[in-house]
Amino acid sequence: MRLRLLAVVCCLVLAGCAAPAAPSPTPPADRLGVENGYAATDAIAVDTSDGLNESELDAVVARTMARVELIRGLEFERTVPVEVISREEFQNGSGRDTTVDTPPERAREQRYEAAMLVGEDRTVGGAFDSIYGGSVLGYYSPGGDQIVLVSDSETPTVDRATLAHELMHALQDQRLSLLGGADNPDAAMAQTGVVEGDASYVEAQYEERCEGEWDCIDRPDAGGGASIDDRNLGLYLTVYAPYSEGPTLVHRIRQRGGWAAVNDLYVRPPGSSEQLLHPDDYPEDGPASVAVPDRSTSEFDRASASRIGEATLFAMLWQQRAIDRSSFSENPGPYSPYNYSHPATAGWAGDKLVPYFDADSDDPSMDGYVLKTRWESDRDARQFVQAYRGMLTESLNATAEGDGVYRVENGTFADAFRVTREGRTVRIVNAPTVEALDRVHDP
Repeated sequence: MRLRLLAVVCCLVLAGCAAPAAPSPTPPADRLGVENGYAATDAIAVDTSDGLNESELDAVVARTMARVELIRGLEFERTVPVEVISREEFQNGSGRDTTVDTPPERAREQRYEAAMLVGEDRTVGGAFDSIYGGSVLGYYSPGGDQIVLVSDSETPTVDRATLAHELMHALQDQRLSLLGGADNPDAAMAQTGVVEGDASYVEAQYEERCEGEWDCIDRPDAGGGASIDDRNLGLYLTVYAPYSEGPTLVHRIRQRGGWAAVNDLYVRPPGSSEQLLHPDDYPEDGPASVAVPDRSTSEFDRASASRIGEATLFAMLWQQRAIDRSSFSENPGPYSPYNYSHPATAGWAGDKLVPYFDADSDDPSMDGYVLKTRWESDRDARQFVQAYRGMLTESLNATAEGDGVYRVENGTFADAFRVTREGRTVRIVNAPTVEALDRVHDP
């Protein structure tokens, strides 16, 4: 999938064009850098102002395939159909599940509430729906073996960069892997960083050659497009992290051992967003094991644990303005538009989030959680806990109740919190009321 690039508060539209003509009079045999009679170096010239007809689209796809495989050093096994649809068509067919009826759904709500990204006034599914509807530029469907490009213009157009990105996903599916199957969302983000990072890196290489040796079709001017509501910006950062940080990870790994080393990422992907954000930590510095013993009373049912991860903790502090937002655009990686590293979260070593459900209520607002984090040093733990407590008191207007207890009376995150640090460990307990904190997790 390819998303719009977030420019601090606004979305930049990355819509594009495409154009074909005719293949070489005597097309060379199909080989690396040649697809369906079109070579990567072929020039094609058509007018894309009125969109692409079927033959033009076929030619553009063939030449782009040739260029993608030449960059990546892998041969396509088959051609994947490409369809162009309007933004309206995509939005009408992309609704997400907004129910909160099952334990996994309630646990999902608690995970994003614990990350201070989705409050109790809306559902996680609804929040994601508002992001994806206006930000997706294209996607590859493995089950349907098809690429769909989303066009924002009245005349459907093809963005050459988006097409290259999605064709790389098809190549991954044919020759490498699309990964998946991670046992927690943080590990899933790291795997997505490999898949999307490789595709975005190839896309960047493609654009670099368009600026030099290749004859490329023009890209249209950036248009309007849906902006993202301020309360969804932090959530968007969690979605965009693999696209921002993945290309630099792939670049660093390629510097170490060429494309063969990048291919190995699909066999041994990074295990956490920490390794995605800090490529030098891969593969040695895996996430620490964190245990959260059950100290709840019978009033709360313990749910399956998951992991928040460094990237999401960064997005939490960024969204709630507990860290300087300007640092986000300072000193990014060589192929990354943003920088997800900050002193308040860069010392992350591991964490575990355990949701607790009110045993007598189906109301998610009555649930709680325990978030236990492990840090590389006492100093790292102090930096995080200082930022977290500042977020509670300054961003959420919490009242300090003593002994590390805070109460947020109003707003979408109105709850009670107990924040304690022991050396390199920070434990956060959340409950609907101060009195319920001990019933969720007795200290």
